[in-house]
Amino acid sequence: MEQQVFGGEYQTGRPARPLWTAMKRGFLGRCPHCGEGKLFASFLKIAEKCDHCGEEMFHHRADDLPAYLVVVIVGHIVVGAFMGVEANYMLETWQHLAIWAPMTVILALALLRPIKGAVVGLQWALYMHGFGGEEDVIES
Repeated sequence: MEQQVFGGEYQTGRPARPLWTAMKRGFLGRCPHCGEGKLFASFLKIAEKCDHCGEEMFHHRADDLPAYLVVVIVGHIVVGAFMGVEANYMLETWQHLAIWAPMTVILALALLRPIKGAVVGLQWALYMHGFGGEEDVIES
């Protein structure tokens, strides 16, 4: 694993990229490099390259991490809210279903794209999965 040294460069000589800025740009659906171009070509499909700066993004490997993170975040929100409501009010089962099922679906859909963008921003900032100019090596 590369270690950052003083002066903002990695031991490999590559300049450090701003991690939190790249993740924030990705979260907002923008190119992690310039912050201007669109990161997404459709709802969850990442654009081949930035239409503003030309940064290639087709080689990202977000895989299932965004979905796992969304499950954890939405699970904590919905279960915490459910338990708070259950402790203070007496609702029927159908009322719980009418509240928590739609809330779960809406939160999951609302968070999936921003979380995926942040993961792509993380990969770009850390030179992962082709963002450093080299091919991924798959070990068997």
